[in-house]
Amino acid sequence: MAKEKIVLAYSGGLDTSVILKWLKETYDAEIIAFTADIGQKEELDGLEAKALATGASKVYIDDLRDEFAKDFIYPMFQSGALYEGQYLLGTSIARPLIAKRMVEIARAEGATAIAHGATGKGNDQVRFELAAAALAPEIRVIAPWRLSEFRDRFPGRAEMIAYAEANGIPVTASAAKPYSMDRNLLHISYESGVLEDPWFDASAPENKDMFLLSASPEDAPDQPEYLELEFEQGNCVALNGDRLNPLAVMEKLNELGGKHGIGRVDMVENRFVGMKSRGVYETPGGTILFTAHRKMESLTMDREVMNLRDSLITRYSTLVYNGFWFAPERLALQALVTESQKNVTGTVRVKLYKGNIIAAGVKSPVSLYNPDIATMEADPSQAYDQGDATGFINLNALRLKVGTGVAQNSGK
Repeated sequence: MAKEKIVLAYSGGLDTSVILKWLKETYDAEIIAFTADIGQKEELDGLEAKALATGASKVYIDDLRDEFAKDFIYPMFQSGALYEGQYLLGTSIARPLIAKRMVEIARAEGATAIAHGATGKGNDQVRFELAAAALAPEIRVIAPWRLSEFRDRFPGRAEMIAYAEANGIPVTASAAKPYSMDRNLLHISYESGVLEDPWFDASAPENKDMFLLSASPEDAPDQPEYLELEFEQGNCVALNGDRLNPLAVMEKLNELGGKHGIGRVDMVENRFVGMKSRGVYETPGGTILFTAHRKMESLTMDREVMNLRDSLITRYSTLVYNGFWFAPERLALQALVTESQKNVTGTVRVKLYKGNIIAAGVKSPVSLYNPDIATMEADPSQAYDQGDATGFINLNALRLKVGTGVAQNSGK
């Protein structure tokens, strides 16, 4: 009888390496390790050999960077998504893509389950499993950190390290870990360890080596750098006149933003599971793209369309953060977002300087800004009669006058 097949989201770190071996023993199953290349860089080195040495029967390392940029990052940025006013959702937006590919591999391999190493206290478990539920409800999910037998076996990192050494699992780890990190094309996140103290200053000079994508603003170049971003229907398609695909745009913006110390965020956020957590993020390219996109919208987007879209930003951001990327309500919101972006075309010029993105010009062939109408001088177009404002103000003031009168009369 053929063994059960389980597809494991595998990073090569201590947790997923131990989980791989534990799954194989506990379920007497064939473990297929899957790693999504979404921009981790050198973290992918040697992963296939490591997974096979740990007991995987097969290893997938799939380059999903193009799909990540085009079908996940770009649509999300069109929405103006910003979780709790600060977080550009770098980890959140990667999880549905990883889950999507895991499901595809599971079906291709005839696997009956997928597994992940997300902690039972975090958001990622929810994101992986909600995506899997939407895409392949017939495939079961194994979450070892939510199983008492796994937690009893591995109550801490020391036990995991001992298990790895006893089983010849090739991992490099120590019992002391100052923080954890997660990297992809959009950002790097840092959390746990020393960062669990919200008074700990991650920006202090002695902690500068923690940051991998960006220079500290103090160490950034003393001369500003100008950058032009060209947009078509809400998507950045060119930088400084060079047409680039979404992946190349993100890579170049990361380089430029990192050079100038742009995109660092340190916040305490509300996890979906109910607790607050402290996270430090580097999102250099995404921060430039977010800011430039907003400036492009200011010139080209109808006021009421913008107000409607903006009223949905919190809802959209929360859906992404909580793992509902494939939910019908997110898809419905995305249709509205796509429609709102049809006129967001033109060029934005910004100046990058010591952690700042400074507006330096915006233009568009479909601009809604008309200097003849906006001018404080005589309006040559005669499109706006200042006298009309009298009736406009009177009508808008009516309810205020009535309300004040009612309040005065009620006091008599």
